[in-house]
Amino acid sequence: MGYDLARFEGEVDEELLCLICSGVLENPVQAPVCEHAFCSACIHEWLKRQSTCPVDRQVITSAQLQSVPRILKNLLARLTIQCCNVEFGCSAWVKLDVLNAHLSECEHNPKRPVHCDLGCGLVIPLDEIGQHNCVRELRSIIQTQSGQITDLLEKVQDQQQQLIENKQEILLLKDIMRSFSVSAANLSLPSPSRRSFIDHGGTDEVQRWIQTLQPARVTRWGGMISTPDAVLQAVIRRSLSDSGCPSCIIDDLMESAHERRWPPGLSTLETRQLNRRKYEQYFARRIPGKQAVIVMSCENQHMGEPMILEPGLVMIFAHGIE
Repeated sequence: MGYDLARFEGEVDEELLCLICSGVLENPVQAPVCEHAFCSACIHEWLKRQSTCPVDRQVITSAQLQSVPRILKNLLARLTIQCCNVEFGCSAWVKLDVLNAHLSECEHNPKRPVHCDLGCGLVIPLDEIGQHNCVRELRSIIQTQSGQITDLLEKVQDQQQQLIENKQEILLLKDIMRSFSVSAANLSLPSPSRRSFIDHGGTDEVQRWIQTLQPARVTRWGGMISTPDAVLQAVIRRSLSDSGCPSCIIDDLMESAHERRWPPGLSTLETRQLNRRKYEQYFARRIPGKQAVIVMSCENQHMGEPMILEPGLVMIFAHGIE
């Protein structure tokens, strides 16, 4: 809304009046084509209801409004206006362009910010000093800041949880990369070198490792995962390594976790259906902490060659391990 015309000294040119509120232009803007000038607040409120100029009905939008020419701003700045705190005792007349600066310092301005001299040091409006209570205001500030601190703590906890999840993902990726590196290294080894582990007493190490694993019972053979993805395989590989499994057989065991390496008795759905009652005869050991078991060849010779691989089978399940 524009300034009240009665507050100005002398006559005010009609070109300096808002065509909507008829007051002296306040923060003026103009239409792009017809150049009619309006108070910024007045024209924006008008355009919320209809997108036309209030004078000649030309179509305009808020985005098209422009600043008024400098000459119009200069004419407005030279007008002399009475301080709006006249009812509180101020008798000052100032140029329009310094009105805001005067109001911030006017000793009669009821909203002039002042410092509380009772001890809290807060800056408050002059007209609220009588109702000001230091304890109440400080308590309110403390409560607000406590809420902000709580929000910050929650954000920190969320970020910490995100960091933990990111760390877990990084560990999984490292496991995958490590498995790829080991696989590549083993592929370059001639088969006699891998077999030399068994030839030089490696069988005893495998036996000692097997004895550290708890026997397991599979209650739902139908829950076996035939094609575990790379992440799941990496998790099982790491658990095997942590359990003390000899490194030279880990790759062979993990290869056997995928149906492409299963023995003939497990190779197709039809054979698995046909032999499903034989599964209970497997002697299985639990892979620590996982829904997976290991069926070692040395403990399952009674199953026959179609049902077992050297050095053993890793079976991963969705559920059903006791």
